[in-house]
Amino acid sequence: MHFDAHADTATECFGVALSHGTPMRRLLADGLVDPGRYVQIGLHGYWPGQDVLAWQRELGVREIHMSELARRGIGAVVEEAVAGLGEGPVFMTIDVDVLDPAFAPGTGTPEPGGMTSHDLLWACRALAERLQLVGAEVVEVCPAAVGTVDITALVASRIVHELATGVALRRAAAAHVPSAIR
Repeated sequence: MHFDAHADTATECFGVALSHGTPMRRLLADGLVDPGRYVQIGLHGYWPGQDVLAWQRELGVREIHMSELARRGIGAVVEEAVAGLGEGPVFMTIDVDVLDPAFAPGTGTPEPGGMTSHDLLWACRALAERLQLVGAEVVEVCPAAVGTVDITALVASRIVHELATGVALRRAAAAHVPSAIR
């Protein structure tokens, strides 16, 4: 499960084969991520190019661009992601540049036109509550960026909180804890 403005499946980024723009390509190419159980949400911006997107589509990666998310709504996109990921362990990676820079200005590659923090926070909790989440990360947080007032650090902290809450709710449901306690 991958929230990001960029696919991170390029062969190289700025002439470098191992960079922040290439890790998902390496994981897919090395067989460490099943492309049929890999969903990207929030892609927008100028990069990657159509050649990169074509490569990952050929593998079976499901990409949901911001235009599609805006048209369908976050609830429908989360439902599709849950269905696409199916049963089994899921690792979630959240690059804060998936958010519009108004909500996360402190990142290395901000892209206008991204998600709202409300939609991302809701999606993180909903997915963590419904998937067998075995790990997660929040990446590309640079809260000391000039003029950010640590907005990005605050949203990154809240993402972790929502993920943990979703995991706790999933475990409570599995243990049949009464809903009044949840």
